[in-house]
Amino acid sequence: MPSLTELLDRAAGGGRLSFDEGLRLYDDADLHDLGAAAHARRMAMHPPDVVTYVIDTTINYTNVCNVHCSFCAFFRPEHHREGYTMSHDRVLERVKYAADQGATQIMIQGGVNPELRIEWFETLFERVGREYPQVDIHSLSVSEIVGLAHVEALPTREVLARLKAAGMKSLPGAGAEILVERVRKRISARKVKPHEWLGVMREAQLLGMPTTATMMFGSIETAAERIEHLDVLRQLQDETGGFTAFIPWYYVPYKTPLRGKEATGLEYLRVLAISRLYLDNFAHLQASWLTPGLKMGQLALFYGCDDMGGTIIEEQVVHDAGSTNEATRRDLEEIIIKAGYRPVVRDTYWNLRSNMPLATAG
Repeated sequence: MPSLTELLDRAAGGGRLSFDEGLRLYDDADLHDLGAAAHARRMAMHPPDVVTYVIDTTINYTNVCNVHCSFCAFFRPEHHREGYTMSHDRVLERVKYAADQGATQIMIQGGVNPELRIEWFETLFERVGREYPQVDIHSLSVSEIVGLAHVEALPTREVLARLKAAGMKSLPGAGAEILVERVRKRISARKVKPHEWLGVMREAQLLGMPTTATMMFGSIETAAERIEHLDVLRQLQDETGGFTAFIPWYYVPYKTPLRGKEATGLEYLRVLAISRLYLDNFAHLQASWLTPGLKMGQLALFYGCDDMGGTIIEEQVVHDAGSTNEATRRDLEEIIIKAGYRPVVRDTYWNLRSNMPLATAG
């Protein structure tokens, strides 16, 4: 059996870990050693002086949802007095606000609202593309895609193809949580099953739509189930190569029915480091600062992350769960610079906009 040092050295050099080896490192490796190996891997994969970020926004167009996840404080059931659905004009106002601040990535996401038909989204996306051609529609989620397929009695592939034709260019990884059936039965019993989430991602990627992958950890899952989540993502990436980045974030319990305890900063860093080492076929690891905050996001740059995510000009779902973190473009650039890196703006597809002046310059 290889020693922990041998496993860390192999992974830092790009060697593949088995499931058992990944779990062993997650459970037994010293956090600093794990982080050092992940950082070495990141430095070998990307320019050592650059950390990227995207100027983006998340527009939560409806909170009406028939999935009713126990970890979500944002949703309202159908016909609830606090339920809302934005008009197209209202969504376009939010797109304009973000685009005026330089946003290139627009994430339009909400609940699974059975009252909305696919034409509602097609018309909206066509308007966004026509009125703001400089932005990329990186929007919806697997759950919303599956919900539309049920409403329209269409295959999910056809739903994706129609939305792509309307202007949706890529699919976010929202709704993955933990891709293990035991966990999903406890925290999101009505949500898509693990194989359905993976199947929709596969379909989107085969249609030429890049996607991201996420993991919401810290609810009820075990360490082995966290590694299982990474493993199924790695398998699909071996098959398609369609994931651009992995984005782990921890569950915020304060205003949700599930409750529980918030993950620690050390746990967050450990998850980042093992993710960078285990997901050897993922190009990018993103520091999701929205739940742990900017200071932990800064530390993440030494535990395998090469990207700070987005400015998230507006967002409601995590905020409603109890997170109060927010950041401007200037904030992101300052923490990147103070960590010793050069901030570079990117787009949804990791095309660098190196000619864009720093926000900290004025």
